Amino acid sequence: MTRAWVTACAAGLCGAASLFAGCVYSFTGASVPPHLKTVAIPLVDDQSGLGEPGLREKFTTELIQLFTADNSLEVADRRTSDSILEGAILSVSDAPAVVTQGEQVTRRRVTITARFAFQDMKQRKKLWDKTFSNWGDYDSGGGLSQ
Repeated sequence: MTRAWVTACAAGLCGAASLFAGCVYSFTGASVPPHLKTVAIPLVDDQSGLGEPGLREKFTTELIQLFTADNSLEVADRRTSDSILEGAILSVSDAPAVVTQGEQVTRRRVTITARFAFQDMKQRKKLWDKTFSNWGDYDSGGGLSQ
């Protein structure tokens, strides 16, 4: 994979992970019960079949950084946290986004779909289970074979 693909993939990961901040299930709003103060974020599972080394680690790191920056729930160890956010990368696709004359692909789009479940560990109940999707574009620098 090219460095541009990895960058676009990271943008897609960040976008998919940040969907939490802009949706009904925002961790900064009223959707989080007031008794929840901490969240555990275990390593995200990769069920995409892509075989991209480090993809699950990159996604997990990005998600943890978003929660750390958001400051609504403190990221904690699974054994001691009030809640847990578990997820899996379901699919990753890489397709032409812009094709110019002569069938030259100038931009490609990486789309990532992931499913997450948010659980209240104090009351032992699942608060939600949702699928999220986002994409990132990158310059391909070549023809259809790239």
